[in-house]
Amino acid sequence: MSATKRWLALAFGLAVAVAIVVRWRSPAWVPRRRRAPDLSARVELGRRIFSDASLSEPPGTSCASCHDADRAFAGNHGSTVGVPRGSRPGHFARRSTPSLLYLRYVRKFHYHWEEDAPLPDAFGGFFWDGRSDSLAALVEQPLTNPDEMNLDDRAELSRRLQASAYAGDLRQEFGEASLSTPGGAMAVFGQALEAFLTSDQMAPFSSRYDDYLRGRATLTPLELRGMALFRDPDKGNCGSCHRFNPTSPSPVRSLFTDYGYEAPAVPRNTRIPANRDPARVDLGLCERNEARSHTNDPRLCASFRTPSLRNVAVRSDLMHNGVFSQLRDAVAFYATRSTDPKRWYPSGVKFDDVPPRYRGHVNERLVPYDRHEGERPRLDDEEIDAIVAFLRTLTDAPYATLAAAEMAVDRKTEAALRRSNTPPAPER
Repeated sequence: MSATKRWLALAFGLAVAVAIVVRWRSPAWVPRRRRAPDLSARVELGRRIFSDASLSEPPGTSCASCHDADRAFAGNHGSTVGVPRGSRPGHFARRSTPSLLYLRYVRKFHYHWEEDAPLPDAFGGFFWDGRSDSLAALVEQPLTNPDEMNLDDRAELSRRLQASAYAGDLRQEFGEASLSTPGGAMAVFGQALEAFLTSDQMAPFSSRYDDYLRGRATLTPLELRGMALFRDPDKGNCGSCHRFNPTSPSPVRSLFTDYGYEAPAVPRNTRIPANRDPARVDLGLCERNEARSHTNDPRLCASFRTPSLRNVAVRSDLMHNGVFSQLRDAVAFYATRSTDPKRWYPSGVKFDDVPPRYRGHVNERLVPYDRHEGERPRLDDEEIDAIVAFLRTLTDAPYATLAAAEMAVDRKTEAALRRSNTPPAPER
């Protein structure tokens, strides 16, 4: 055998030997991978926590009590005052219940500077005032709020989760010791709910508008007219805040919000018991009260985050203070707030739910606010009806029947008001 062949045979033998050793030893060399969380199990645990009425004090109120799955995860827990009832008689949340659908697209609170702008624009964050930057952190606030679920503290949450029917499943998913400390129990509570609230089922994109984008459905002429008016910067101008893209086949491009902040100066909701005190005010974004933050600037006071209009037709209470219960009233308010203020502020005090020192910062420059009292509004009654018709196309499939029923009630009420020549006004 030649020297070359001997070297090739030796090299081949060494390679085989190394391969055998590597294969034999590889289990000891490869570190054990950490088990990936079972997202389906975590989502299901979040759903169970969401519906668990034993976590309030007294027991009987769950997250689902206010965020009703039959109303696109909004609702009022049986309240008739515009904001949801708490776990105890006579207690009400401070603001109306926003829908929890599509929360997976909310970004952390942040600022954006426009060139030469005197003030940055604020965006994102959870709640009407953006005070929470994550769902895992958000959920503790209604849980321990004395006017909502009224649970004492994290220690009490730990005790109740340990006593729950799904405690074993929580330990299996998050670890044996996960519920043994108050902080651990709150972390589990938040992470499970976050998994549920950001799951695919909470962003269904199943409305007629979504099917229209996908080329699977058509909109009526009235709905198409409403969409054009909604988008027109010289008419409704709604799309400047409630952003959408009707030319993109992707529904994600049409969330109907920019997550920015606006001071709409909606009428004071006098049905809320706490509002009997004239000194009670809601400053919205200003209440973040952060050090070295622009949120303290008076120009941002009484500003609230722009909600998504998806499923707006099935919400029982509209605006941050729940002052409106009919969708048409909300659209009409935007159209005629400046031209017919007495319709919306019967007390004669314009912007009556904004403290006097901040009323000068309410937006009266942009369309459709840029009219004066007595002038013709940007939208007439037929155009308002068209926009409302378009907004109803944003209702996801599970709520279509409810939306149709709500539409019938709204039309009956509106017809009666028009016959009597009495314009609809905010419920007082």
